[in-house]
Amino acid sequence: MRFPDDVLTDSEDVVLHLRPHARAAVLPGLVLLVTLAAMIVAWVMLPTDLGGRIGVWVVAVICLGVAVRRGVWPLLVWRCTHYVITDERILLQDGVLARERRDLPLARVNDHAMTQSVLDRLLGCGTLTVDSIGDRVAVLASVPHVHEVQTTLYELIEHDRLRPADDELADDDEPGDDDEVPVPRARDRRGRRALRG
Repeated sequence: MRFPDDVLTDSEDVVLHLRPHARAAVLPGLVLLVTLAAMIVAWVMLPTDLGGRIGVWVVAVICLGVAVRRGVWPLLVWRCTHYVITDERILLQDGVLARERRDLPLARVNDHAMTQSVLDRLLGCGTLTVDSIGDRVAVLASVPHVHEVQTTLYELIEHDRLRPADDELADDDEPGDDDEVPVPRARDRRGRRALRG
């Protein structure tokens, strides 16, 4: 599912648009393959008489329930989860039927911490925990390229702190003064733009 651009302000630019790491889709994909294989085995191995057909239908109903509950639904949740970092805030959106969206302004961020398990380190992902003023915590789970995301987030927070407030801009005596600091962009180790979700 695509993230709606209408939730952004006119002056807001998207720096990173991510979803959880693709490893979240591996187990549901395997569940779908196993349930499909079980249905095929039941169809081939059970006899063609009435009892065999009933057995095939029972196996098919069970496999369909497992496939929807443990395969399709987690894939939809993964696909509908968005981590969007703009030059003004962090947006977290998830939900398939009912949507939940959280906004965390960069000016209110106190701390951000990254944690990685051994498997996360091998896959290049991790969990990013963002603490803000007022005891609000945002947890971004299974973030791909978590090191680069954390570095970009740090640069954005520092840029936001250096940016003059709107009322300071109104009091500025020199309208042609071009002191604006460029917004940091996500880059890979070689300095190229990177991190496409």
